[in-house]
This record gives sequence, structure tokens and C-alpha cells, in this order.
Amino acid sequence: MPIIRSAIKKMHRDEKRRAHNKSIRSMLKTLVSKAEKSLSETNAQAAISALDKAAKRNIIHRNAANRKKSVLMKKLSKPEQETKVEAKKTKKPVKDKK
Repeated sequence: MPIIRSAIKKMHRDEKRRAHNKSIRSMLKTLVSKAEKSLSETNAQAAISALDKAAKRNIIHRNAANRKKSVLMKKLSKPEQETKVEAKKTKKPVKDKK
């Protein structure tokens, strides 16, 4: 525990900011996951906007925001059939037990 008064005040400010930033990061994760699951333009735009705002306020790093936006846009631009074909290719064949 800090003894100096200004250090005590700073500790209180830091706790409040940490809680606020944590809630924003949680909201970002929710928005990005909704956009990835639904693959709709409106959800993607909301997630991208929130990522940009968080990066602007230094809640997340700007390169992290750009990376998440890039991954989201790649998933959004793929046709529905390609994602189904890739999912089938990744399954491993089942070996028969004899």
C-alpha cells in the first residue's frame, strides 16, 4: 500500500480505469464474436467501429485492432460454401477398429 497521498489517489484512479477498460475489452470480444458468427454487414461494422474507438483511446493496441479487423473482413468476404468445404477438409478420417 502506498503511503504518500498522491500515490493513494493514483491507485484509486488506476483501479477505476482498469475496471472501465476491462468492461470495454469484454464488450469488444462480444461484438467481434457476434460478427464472426452471424457474418452480417451490420454486426461487422459495429465491431469495426468499436475496435477503432478502443484503439484510439489506447484501450487496445492499434495493431491488435487492425489485426482483428483484418481477420473479421477475411471471414466476411468468403462465400458461405467455401467455409463449409474447408470445414469438411479439416476433419480427420475415422479408423475402423478391428
